[in-house]
Amino acid sequence: MVQADRMIVATGFRPDLSFLREVRLGLDPAVEATPALAPLIDPNLHACGSVRPHGEAELRHPEAGFYIAGMKSYGRAPTFLLATGQEQVRSIAAFLAGDVAAARRVELVLPKTGVCSTDRAPASAIPQSVFCAPKPALAAKAPCCGSAASPQQVAAEPAE
Repeated sequence: MVQADRMIVATGFRPDLSFLREVRLGLDPAVEATPALAPLIDPNLHACGSVRPHGEAELRHPEAGFYIAGMKSYGRAPTFLLATGQEQVRSIAAFLAGDVAAARRVELVLPKTGVCSTDRAPASAIPQSVFCAPKPALAAKAPCCGSAASPQQVAAEPAE
């Protein structure tokens, strides 16, 4: 195990979409996600815990029946969560199966504290800030991901 005060990941991440040149894609020029998803994940507006759950409708491209799910669906935005990807795939699968109501239903509920803490793993000595640093505009006492809505509020928000 390596101990460090800070970890900086400078991957230069940008999805390679070159293999999709023959597919009709609808991409936001800044974030490189679908135009419906881009404002929801814009890193200038959202941190890791403030992106509301979304699915098929926000991931739809002009190419009939074509979707990009998972991390690549977020284009250049660094706020992707594995649980979000699972919700995306669930929603797309429901839509393709003809269950529009299930596709629009939000089944992902993020913890009140955002995604920087969980009760699924044993307690760790690694501070939360290693995984998700607050945005500079947040107060020093703010939780790691800012003030996220309660799970009840997130679940109650209608999918568009």
